[in-house]
Amino acid sequence: MDAVRVALLREVLAGTEWPGAARRFAGALRSSVVPQRGGLLLVGTEEYEPWHLAAHLVDESAWSGLPELAPTLVRHRVRPGAPAHLGVGLGRLEAAGRGATLLMVAPERPDAGLLQRVHDARRAGATVLSLDGGDAEVRGLAHEALTVAEGAEVDLDTVQHLVSAAAGENSLPSPRGRRFRDRLSSLADRLTAPPPTRW
Repeated sequence: MDAVRVALLREVLAGTEWPGAARRFAGALRSSVVPQRGGLLLVGTEEYEPWHLAAHLVDESAWSGLPELAPTLVRHRVRPGAPAHLGVGLGRLEAAGRGATLLMVAPERPDAGLLQRVHDARRAGATVLSLDGGDAEVRGLAHEALTVAEGAEVDLDTVQHLVSAAAGENSLPSPRGRRFRDRLSSLADRLTAPPPTRW
């Protein structure tokens, strides 16, 4: 979803909790990722793989100049010969510790094995965030959670678009201090760019 569509989506959802909730959650995500430390790990459930969110976060990281937003997609099933960006299995969660951020997308209750791995990563010092459907155990593991309950005005996919867009656009200026004209030019480029085709 490109920036124009996200802007239209926010307009449609104006007056609901979702644009503000997505921005708050995106702020928590941005503040938890630490450059060149443990990185951002993104994992879904066995039934739901958040590859679309991974692609949007990669784009937002490039557009915003925040490489730490580009996640490592952790997959339940890795096919032999998969490219590197699609070849990381659940074993990667075992190495997550202090400095790592783990974002779990769980529309439904994850299996016990994933919950245990996330619990172990949290105990080892990783920051855990969740985009979830309301499971109490998932929320209990998360330092920060955004829940999309059944019957909400939006679905979890829509909220992922809002979160990924907010994660990139609300960043602070780079330490070198970008001028207003540079930021405006960057925004214009984003608004006129065609939607990405990778992933």
